[in-house]
Amino acid sequence: MNIQITPTQHSRLPEIDFDNLPFGQICSDHMLIMDYADGGWQQPRITAVENFSIHPANLALHYGQSIFEGMKATKHVDGTPLLFRVEAHADRINTSARRMCMPEIPEELFYSCIETLVDVDRNWIPPGTGSALYIRPFMFATEEFIGVRPSRNYRFVIFTCPVGPYYAKPVSLRAEDTYVRATPGGVGEAKTAGNYAASLYPAKLANEAGYDQVMWMDPYEFKYIQEVGTMNIFFIIEDVIYTPKLNGAILKGITRDSIISILKADGHKVVQKPLSIKKVIKAHQRGDLQEVFGSGTAAVISPVHRIAARGEVMDLSVENYKIAPYLKSYIEELRTGRREDPFEWVQPVRSSVAAMA
Repeated sequence: MNIQITPTQHSRLPEIDFDNLPFGQICSDHMLIMDYADGGWQQPRITAVENFSIHPANLALHYGQSIFEGMKATKHVDGTPLLFRVEAHADRINTSARRMCMPEIPEELFYSCIETLVDVDRNWIPPGTGSALYIRPFMFATEEFIGVRPSRNYRFVIFTCPVGPYYAKPVSLRAEDTYVRATPGGVGEAKTAGNYAASLYPAKLANEAGYDQVMWMDPYEFKYIQEVGTMNIFFIIEDVIYTPKLNGAILKGITRDSIISILKADGHKVVQKPLSIKKVIKAHQRGDLQEVFGSGTAAVISPVHRIAARGEVMDLSVENYKIAPYLKSYIEELRTGRREDPFEWVQPVRSSVAAMA
């Protein structure tokens, strides 16, 4: 489809301090909108960022048909905008769409929408190390009807935000023993809004107890580790790298998958299996727990310096970590063209429109 572009008449770019970027609070000039009606996707359009007008009977507000993705654009050292694993994000948003009974987006159309919007707002990509243009594609129901059934109409939107690092320092975790994030057969694999709403109260309790995030456990015995906050999680025990096995309750993290590929290519042993908190505690008591870190699009790699679980508090020497900082540097160097890309994950943005200041 052709993408209709109506550029803003009042760019806010000159007002932005790229050396001081809070995460997710500053939007760039433009957004893309594409509506689904009469059984098909309509012409996408790029306009200035503006508010939506939504009917009070909007189905998404009542029954939660809302999904999203998170990805980043960076710049090559020569200034070319770069995207990272777009096809994986296209696949995952369609996986979420199927689970939430929403229409899928053809991969080429998804890519074209992302690429064109980033091209329009390429000057919003921050130049600093660890910074990026965060890209938020999302879809929600738009039919005006009070009744529990899938909507017939939807809106797909993409907006972007220049961002700095998500976590500026190592994080602390508290293993949850009351609330659960997801169960196999549920919607844990889908990036649907309700998953994140359900996590807010346990996260609030963890914050009040002095911890940055929740470490989610299995929903049956609170024995096996699932995720950490909104990230996947890795443990290094006696030089073996463990991460919980995907089971339908754990999000298929694209950064997670990238990390596993990098580690295996480097010759590391990576084990994907159910990982009990008991195993982690015993490894820490023996002095064999070498590193713990979360992974996700926003944070990339987030080292963990403390874990509270089952009456134990495990303090970790983040200053001695080797694998976590290596992986973060590896991915950031891929995203700026400072490292060869053996996986063919990085895609340059083809300039199809005039760049706008």
